[in-house]
Amino acid sequence: MRYLVIFFLVVLGTFVIDQAIKDLFVNSYYWDSKCISLELHYNKGVAFSMLAELGEYVKWLQISLVTFVVIFVFYEGYIQKFPFALGLLIGGALGNIYDRFHHVGVVDYVAWHCGFDFAVFNYADVMIDIAIVWILFISYLQERKEKRDK
Repeated sequence: MRYLVIFFLVVLGTFVIDQAIKDLFVNSYYWDSKCISLELHYNKGVAFSMLAELGEYVKWLQISLVTFVVIFVFYEGYIQKFPFALGLLIGGALGNIYDRFHHVGVVDYVAWHCGFDFAVFNYADVMIDIAIVWILFISYLQERKEKRDK
């Protein structure tokens, strides 16, 4: 049961932090440097603005995907193995979905432009990426341990 508390607290914390940071940019925060600009952008698509042509359907597609992931991780028992990482993943996803309902798109604000222009992203995106790397890394270590123990 402890894993459920961890999961839900991390989901809530990730969502709250994400929305608090985004609120700064929606309310006109701006900072610029040689390599990084912190400026408001709205992403109407998903990663790298893909699927933007789907318009309003993107948020429903994301809700369906997140619902499927939550059901899958609970059903398969992954929630017990990765409660913190999955909390980051779902909290970040919910933060971006929330934006789609309350803004014209996902609020992005970190623009990398040192040497090349990179996609603009936000805190939720970073938490999702960290969660995926964390799950893959721990799974890799567990698989190696199981092979050694045979």
